[in-house]
Amino acid sequence: MPKPSVLVAEELSPAGIALLEDDFDVRHVDGADRSALLPALSDVDALIVRSATKVDAEALAAAPRLQVVARAGVGLDNVDVDAATKAGVLVVNAPTSNIVSAAEQAINLLLASARNTAPAHQALIGGEWKRSKYTGVELYDKTVGVVGLGRIGVLVAQRLSAFGMKLIAYDPFVQPARAAQIGVEVVGLDELLERSDFITVHLPKNKDTLGLIGDEALAKVKPTVRIVNAARGGIVDEAALARAIKEGRVAGAGVDVFAKEPCTESPLFEFESVVVAPHLGASTHEAQEKAGTQVARSVRLALSGEFVPDAVNIQGGGVSEEVKPGLPLIEKLGRIFTALAGGAVARVDVEVRGEIAAHDVKIVELAALKGVFGGVVEEAVTYVNAPLVAKERGVEVNLLTSDDSPDWRNELTVRGILADGQRVSVSGTLSGPRQSEKLTEVNGYSMEIALSEHMAFLQYEDRPGIVGTVGALLGEARVNIAGMQVSRDVEGGTALITLTVDSAIPGETLDAISAEISADTTRQVDLED
Repeated sequence: MPKPSVLVAEELSPAGIALLEDDFDVRHVDGADRSALLPALSDVDALIVRSATKVDAEALAAAPRLQVVARAGVGLDNVDVDAATKAGVLVVNAPTSNIVSAAEQAINLLLASARNTAPAHQALIGGEWKRSKYTGVELYDKTVGVVGLGRIGVLVAQRLSAFGMKLIAYDPFVQPARAAQIGVEVVGLDELLERSDFITVHLPKNKDTLGLIGDEALAKVKPTVRIVNAARGGIVDEAALARAIKEGRVAGAGVDVFAKEPCTESPLFEFESVVVAPHLGASTHEAQEKAGTQVARSVRLALSGEFVPDAVNIQGGGVSEEVKPGLPLIEKLGRIFTALAGGAVARVDVEVRGEIAAHDVKIVELAALKGVFGGVVEEAVTYVNAPLVAKERGVEVNLLTSDDSPDWRNELTVRGILADGQRVSVSGTLSGPRQSEKLTEVNGYSMEIALSEHMAFLQYEDRPGIVGTVGALLGEARVNIAGMQVSRDVEGGTALITLTVDSAIPGETLDAISAEISADTTRQVDLED
């Protein structure tokens, strides 16, 4: 029988190629050349890319035999994961391949900014010896604010500690006690902005973090602050940063990532106090070697029909067919749990009740953790690293099973205890022949409402007129209600409105609703892929 074929569309480390070539037909193509890529996909079983190859619906349609797309790196901006999932194609990446390289690049930029290395270099090779002009500042005894204390943020903090720096961090999903173990004080974002001499960003890019360091944030910093972004372009608003530097409100910056890449023009390029690089965070020999070997191993597993730990969409192989349909549901429940929690979690219990509890449901726990931590840490959270992410954040995780499910054939629950002792829980089920995803419980309130891309939860004192008020304010904001359910503990006690809407509720509208109904809790969650 012919060997399965693997198409390598961009440069892959020799070690990665070596892991494949004995058992697979390894082919090569220039993935950036669309006219060459599409025909080359017609009979391949696996595709390996980096960042230049666009794997969209058109490319997937051109590859009827394709089983797996492997990104030799961390980001997946160039891979349409949703389209791949719909096509039944596994998507994998190399989530830990570049974390050391990325952390070192952040420190490199911070040091270069502090010591004016780039403009001093340019001046010297241009024939100018200007020592006094490029006098810098020491790191010792300065305060560095780490925005995002995930794996890379922790590596950066540990390394900067060796410089004798005072470490503070903003990350609402990290327990202060856990941060204290590595010598970091957890503070609010405003306090970090006000106290820091250096700020380094290590957050994922999503709707909540896009533009986080913008005009409003930069109005709160010291004029001597230097800001580093080696995470994702757009988290630091480049235009706002340029204005702040021009007006003397920020001393300098180190930027490795941009909102639009490749980037060859930026207002930041005008300033000697800004050191820039063309997204070199993962550009080390070591990171590329790790990325190549990690994805090669994942491709081998995928084409052998085995469980693939680094998959970012639904796993293929190694999972019971009875369990597999519940994985997207439990991941969404985890995302709702995190939205309801709104902060650091001390303990997470994942509970599986009903017929599927007779199967191996360890992967249900992993899927729940993907949902709980996905989007709140900088690195991609996968089935393989989810337990480590929880451990690094000091979160106790328990998997509970029972064949007893009084109300539903099967029910999945994510419940937990927050750092302040509060309890949060959310449950769901798959209902009917179409296996429709339904929410069945939130914080003890029973319900039965279909999950949707946009959901909101409003807890308030039970009294007449609330539903009409909420509907009117959403109507004024042109937000269409797809579904609404009111649950309550006792008449006149507390009640919970669960909303599904056709579009995200604007922040000002949600604030207005909260104020108008005197809500105890107001949360919105986006479940879009």
